[in-house]
Amino acid sequence: MVAGILAAKPLLGLQAPSSGTAPRARVYPNGRDPNAPPSLEDPSTPNPKAIELANQKALRADIAKLYEMASDLKDQVDKTDPASTLSMAVVKKAQEIEKLAKQIKNLARG
Repeated sequence: MVAGILAAKPLLGLQAPSSGTAPRARVYPNGRDPNAPPSLEDPSTPNPKAIELANQKALRADIAKLYEMASDLKDQVDKTDPASTLSMAVVKKAQEIEKLAKQIKNLARG
């Protein structure tokens, strides 16, 4: 019976490598095997909840900044003479507020 097992071993391809060295691992350009199944820790598939949480934090911070900038602009406009024209600093501040408001709108849309 032992002779039958030893004779079947070469037929099944269970031979040890002839060179005596272990097979080398393949190196892929991006460091991942493209044929490997995606895992939970795969960085190419981001966690949607983590993204949503980060967006909410950024949105709240931007809204607080917008409120602060708008309050400063209101204070500057209240201090100016109603009969005079607005200064370039006030106009520039209004443009910055408008830009931030558009960023907030785009972030809120998703």
